[in-house]
Amino acid sequence: MSNQNFTGSKSLLRSLEHEGVEVIFGVPGGAILPAYDPLLDSPIRHVLARHEQGAGHMAEGYAMATGRVGVTWATSGPGATNLITPLQNAMMDSTPLVAITGQVASTAIGSDAFQEAYTTGLAMHCTKHAYLVKDADDIPDIVHEAFHLAATGRPGPVLIDIPKDVLNQETSWRKPTLAGLPGYRPTYEGHPKQIKAAFEMIEAAERPVLYVGGGVIAAGASEELLKFAEQMNIPVTTTLMARGAFPDNHPLALGMPGMHGVYAATTAIQRCDTLIAVGARFDDRVTGKVSAFAPEAKIVHVDVDPAEIGKIHKPDVPVVGDAKAVLESLNERARKLRSEKAAPERRYWFGLIGGWKKNKPLHYDQLEEGPVKVQHFIERLHALTKGNAIVTAGVGQHQMWASQFWGFSRPRSWINSGGLGTMGFALPAAVGAKAAHPDETVIALDGDGCFQMTCQEMITAAVEDIPVKIVVFNNGGFGMVKQWQNLFYGGRLSASEMPIEVPDYPALAEAMGCVGLRVTHPSDVDVAIEKALSIDDRPVLIEVVVDPEEMCFPMVPAGGSNDDVITGPEDLP
Repeated sequence: MSNQNFTGSKSLLRSLEHEGVEVIFGVPGGAILPAYDPLLDSPIRHVLARHEQGAGHMAEGYAMATGRVGVTWATSGPGATNLITPLQNAMMDSTPLVAITGQVASTAIGSDAFQEAYTTGLAMHCTKHAYLVKDADDIPDIVHEAFHLAATGRPGPVLIDIPKDVLNQETSWRKPTLAGLPGYRPTYEGHPKQIKAAFEMIEAAERPVLYVGGGVIAAGASEELLKFAEQMNIPVTTTLMARGAFPDNHPLALGMPGMHGVYAATTAIQRCDTLIAVGARFDDRVTGKVSAFAPEAKIVHVDVDPAEIGKIHKPDVPVVGDAKAVLESLNERARKLRSEKAAPERRYWFGLIGGWKKNKPLHYDQLEEGPVKVQHFIERLHALTKGNAIVTAGVGQHQMWASQFWGFSRPRSWINSGGLGTMGFALPAAVGAKAAHPDETVIALDGDGCFQMTCQEMITAAVEDIPVKIVVFNNGGFGMVKQWQNLFYGGRLSASEMPIEVPDYPALAEAMGCVGLRVTHPSDVDVAIEKALSIDDRPVLIEVVVDPEEMCFPMVPAGGSNDDVITGPEDLP
């Protein structure tokens, strides 16, 4: 890229190349248009989304599947405001993301110019930091800082807003530095005194439980977690954002705890005497009523973000540090101790847990004549893929069933919207994940309500040659909303039903350049899955018409105690 007529736009592209960016998910428009011209000469791939929200979720899917920073960009005004949902989603799920937005010319800022929005102000509370670039000479350093901020400490989104005249300004490029970040020093190692106290408390525990959050995946600490659990002989629960951090087929695995968690996982936390929270933030969907959460437990809380420690529940031993580094230190202590004596057997504790697993397992009834149950389809999909897939999900019943019934064996194979609960996330996130891993099977599991919010991104998948598999569970409405209305609002279904027949999902898929299939009977399930898995040159959508009355259990009513788990319809009053 020649320095002749070298502009802010060219500096932006060179800066992104310097950061190792492979793909940008975006939508063009007037204020960002100067950046699109040098993009033609760049090795960076651009994936044209059909909506900026879709572009943002694609970047999230890319980031969550790889651990690298996802990149999205958009124009000013509505382009930028459409990115607010992905930014907040990334903020709550600690996803490394850099969003670049065009802005009206510097001289027009504050004049209510065409497509002007106060983008940095809007993004202030849903990013780690938001930059307004005032001089093209600053672009290399700002881009470098943004990537550093997004990827380090607690990962998250960073926004760079660049006025159009700055993109057109003549400048030069230089190798960037982090000189502008003197006060940003995340703590990684964990204080030795706190680690020692934590280890001694854990070793002395009779009924310990590991409460593992998404921070373990963000830190790349799954191997260290496995080693620690085995050395210390401790059962492991994995939150919605941590599914895959610990293999579900391991004898110590209990699965997901919380509102729709596995009974044994939720109850083990309630009855433990020592709770070891690693990279988890005590989310209300896990804790239920906080005052009734793990009432007998001493708490060790490990988190890279000091703001999370004590925010919801005061720990007995706080450890500020990166999950990988802290687990490595704990493992070193465990290794030395295990050379002298074996790990505690804790027979009584594992006996209790075994009883809960046996007496309160996940269950559903799939009748031979139908209707199809989502749980059954997910189990068959897992069996026929042998679990070798990256799975994304929308939000609601299907998301919970996917977490419950898909056996996760590796990190970054489960991509979903946890904290914000963003409907419409599954399809664009799958596109981003598949762009990152073109040789892997990537499957978007979605509900009909979620799918209709971002279904236009099927066009992106088809046109950009990103052959994802899409499953739409069609139960004629917003399943989780209907469940709550049936349980807590006397069955008065207000604005939660949609016709099962409209739209015609396979026809819609075909119109958007994809293959469309439909499943209406249990006998169709394996045939449709095998057909979808055999097609590699186009995206494939399977509509699965499922039981509209099925409810998602186990369930803890919102704000209730985790002791009051409803395990199935038989527990309803």
